[in-house]
Amino acid sequence: MIKFAAPFLALTLALPALGGTVTLTPANPQPNAASLAPGLAVSYGFGGSARTLADAEQRLKDATPGRALAGLSYLDTDPGENVLTTNKREKVAAAISGFIKFDAPGTFQVEFISNDGLVAHISGQQVALFDGVHGCESAGVKNVKVPTAGWYEITATYFQRKGSACLLMDWSAEGEMLPVPDEAFAHLK
Repeated sequence: MIKFAAPFLALTLALPALGGTVTLTPANPQPNAASLAPGLAVSYGFGGSARTLADAEQRLKDATPGRALAGLSYLDTDPGENVLTTNKREKVAAAISGFIKFDAPGTFQVEFISNDGLVAHISGQQVALFDGVHGCESAGVKNVKVPTAGWYEITATYFQRKGSACLLMDWSAEGEMLPVPDEAFAHLK
């Protein structure tokens, strides 16, 4: 992470994920199908003028549950469109949780794209960090080793300040990055 600061202006840029592959740990115990609902659970905090993930965390102290996210395929909106599953157009913070299912073991590349800030973890391992206000941009690509097929816990903190919004996750096991299908996400009922 490189930060540039000037009087009255702070800009944070994310660099592609550096370092080695992180090894994920499957959820233990594995959730059974009867205990799962489609998509990801989300709670929202509103208002303020968040410019960082720390600001978003403050807003989430009084979070209220929202309608589940179908997955992580929320394309860049036009200014004035609602953010994720809210009826708000700006100043939204989201705490996201649930599971992601990998159908086979192997090494995958994962990429998160957001507007604005995002930190994401899979099985407790940080896989994305892009703090600050920015357009719909990648947090970089991270290699993750999946030891066995199954469900893995996923959590994220996201915020959108104003203007447009996006939140996306892509993955690849064979070189081509593709959106993670909504069916790969679930949360406890």
